[in-house]
Amino acid sequence: MSSFPSRARVVVIGGGVGGASTFYHLTEHGWTDVVLVERDELASGSTWHAAGQVTQFGAVQTMVGLKKYSVELYTRLAADPEAPITYRRDDGGIRLGYDQSDLDGYRHFVGMAKGMGVDFEVLGPSEMAEAHPLLDVAGLTCGLWDPVDGDIDPTGLVNGLCKAGRRNGGQVFRHTEVVGLESTADGWLVRTNKGDIECESFVNAGGYRVHQIGKFYGLESAVSSMEHQYFLTEELPELEALDKRVPLIRDPGDDFYSRQEHNGLLVGIYEQGCKTWGRDHIPDNFAGKLEPPDLDRIADNMERVMKRLPVLETAGISSVINGPIAYSGDGIPIVGKLPGVRNGYAMLGIRAGIGEGGGLGKVLAEIIVDGESEWDSWCLDPRRFTQYAGEAYASAKAVEEYQREFVFHRPDEHRPAGRKAKYTPLYDVLATKGAEFGALNGWERVLYFHPAESDFVHVPEFRFSTFHHQVGDEARAVRDNVGIVEISGFTRFEVKGSGADEWFNHLMAGRLPAIGRSALAYVSDEKGRFRSEFTMLRLAEDHFWLLSAALAEWHDLDILNEADPPTAVTITNLSATHNALMVAGPQSREVLSSVTDHPLDNKSFPWLSTREIVIGGLAVRALRLSFTGELGWELHFPIEHSVAVYEALWAAGEPLGMVNFGLLATESMRMEKNYRVWKHDIHTEYTVLEAGLDRFVDLNKDFRGRDAIVAQREAGDRRRFVALEVANDEASAHTGDPILAGEHLIGVVTSGGYGHTMSTNIAMGYVVPEYAEPGTELAVDVIGVRSAAVVRAEPMFDPAHKRPRA
Repeated sequence: MSSFPSRARVVVIGGGVGGASTFYHLTEHGWTDVVLVERDELASGSTWHAAGQVTQFGAVQTMVGLKKYSVELYTRLAADPEAPITYRRDDGGIRLGYDQSDLDGYRHFVGMAKGMGVDFEVLGPSEMAEAHPLLDVAGLTCGLWDPVDGDIDPTGLVNGLCKAGRRNGGQVFRHTEVVGLESTADGWLVRTNKGDIECESFVNAGGYRVHQIGKFYGLESAVSSMEHQYFLTEELPELEALDKRVPLIRDPGDDFYSRQEHNGLLVGIYEQGCKTWGRDHIPDNFAGKLEPPDLDRIADNMERVMKRLPVLETAGISSVINGPIAYSGDGIPIVGKLPGVRNGYAMLGIRAGIGEGGGLGKVLAEIIVDGESEWDSWCLDPRRFTQYAGEAYASAKAVEEYQREFVFHRPDEHRPAGRKAKYTPLYDVLATKGAEFGALNGWERVLYFHPAESDFVHVPEFRFSTFHHQVGDEARAVRDNVGIVEISGFTRFEVKGSGADEWFNHLMAGRLPAIGRSALAYVSDEKGRFRSEFTMLRLAEDHFWLLSAALAEWHDLDILNEADPPTAVTITNLSATHNALMVAGPQSREVLSSVTDHPLDNKSFPWLSTREIVIGGLAVRALRLSFTGELGWELHFPIEHSVAVYEALWAAGEPLGMVNFGLLATESMRMEKNYRVWKHDIHTEYTVLEAGLDRFVDLNKDFRGRDAIVAQREAGDRRRFVALEVANDEASAHTGDPILAGEHLIGVVTSGGYGHTMSTNIAMGYVVPEYAEPGTELAVDVIGVRSAAVVRAEPMFDPAHKRPRA
């Protein structure tokens, strides 16, 4: 028996599948001084009673990749003769589909998964009936088939991971409760009931006890637990009569899943009358325990489930499991660096932890050891949630995600729970004008303005939908005349103080702008991979504003604070205290000149410059640039001035025919200009050179990642960013769609959209360099349709940038 340590490199708190996988993967990196502590027995929280399903399905490529890895890892662990694990793979699994929308989504997922080496297939009703003879396929149109779907013994998996980690040199301690965490000069002091452990880093893998541990470091994560029930039937003669095991079923219409367990079925229900669990109190002795069965709560579902699986009508129930599972605020696990917590990491909200736990542990270990994972992990990053995501938000979103467990998100879908977490004083003004809102980092932001008719419905789909033409009207009005859009939630930092310029010069890859000018600024890691993108405004020698994506707020704040700013430098977060409007289009100068006395001609206010101007007696920070690619100005001001500034601009622009427009029209116009977007087109899987942004890199100075970028330039690009014109009149490409040369997969789409003012379907992404030359004929798989595509020179619209310089 190992003696209890007083020091470790990493302490993993929690012995469920997430903690065990993180522990194992850290030791696989050669980190032997890793300790896992569990307050009770291993796997005694939510893991032990999990249904144990292992699928490769994920809505984005990172999730598909890590789940594929889980399958491969579990296959290896199960074959260990010293600690074999019961793992039944290759039963196959079917996600049921009911309509054209489901079919479009499944076809997209088939194409998206190809980029990760995973082969899904869309089945028709007769094929589903053949694969699962007990399934009634009435009312179904399609199904998504995963050939390796299966299930594994959850407790055996955790024990196997821990045993392998101990074999690598790590230590595991059961019945070791963490009672406190204290920050030290060198890391953390983890206080337990068996003694204190000094460590560099810790991982909160506390499962449903996430908030008990979170209180020790003063941060609440967007996680809430839900009660979940499944039952096991007695043996079924119908199953015994078959000469094969039946595949798993996941049903978004009847809200259930089913898999074979011996000669019976395991059936899990996602009832609409669901309930959260454990927010107010969790018994100290709940480990290894369950809540009492509550079959009345799932009665409504059962009527529908028995129609889908008629064999259940006469089946006896042998046992019922009712236990808690943890959900994040968007249903995707929270894995990575904790915001604002030095050397603190999270492995939380893993509602489908068994199937994805292996890959999630790989991702987190890579983040801890190397700073980033093999795959861009923004979809998992804890910093995607900011201060708005408290208890009420997390609980509301957990209920929503639970109720729609197998209903995948459509493009431009913004679900209703937790909305209006953050909004500006303009919300009601714009709502009365027909604004359709979405949510970004909790902020309500206008997607577009819909017709005044009361029967208009926003229908998010993978193909062009109800708002396609409305977005086109807005984009054309901006290109032809002028429009105004609110950019709520812009991430915005003011950085100033002696030494700020020198500090930035070593942090940013490019040259700093002159005073009164702006520039794109990129931050890379030691391997030259993208971390952050800023629009940098230089207001004085040591005074800057940094603007970045709304979603990036806490991520970018960490990037800045962890770069050791000089003592005299202050970083002030203006994201919540300020708002922004953009006026764009050929008539934007005329609109703005009507409300300010500041000269707006090219000599006084050139492109990419910034000035402080006055509108209606209010100070406004004006920046002459526009993500639309048009002549335009971003206008930044204290949030309480939003209505006054907007109304002054509207009064000036309305006689000229100025229109309100939203995010989706902006997106259409940025696609025409081939502008890159953070965490779509630029992320940690690529470098600035591969993204074609070398003009923003100064290799004559020293900055983080410089040597790696130089080495890559000498070795040549692995991939190269391209813009494509796509021949498809029904849908745009979506992130993850495969780019093909003949039958060969040679790239992947990172952004897709319709260029309304060019009447052109556009995709952007990365391809093997030999296919990157303009004029190269390729194809893109768009919702299952092979669509001809041609590489075009960038930018596709206004290549000389005459319009923003006008």
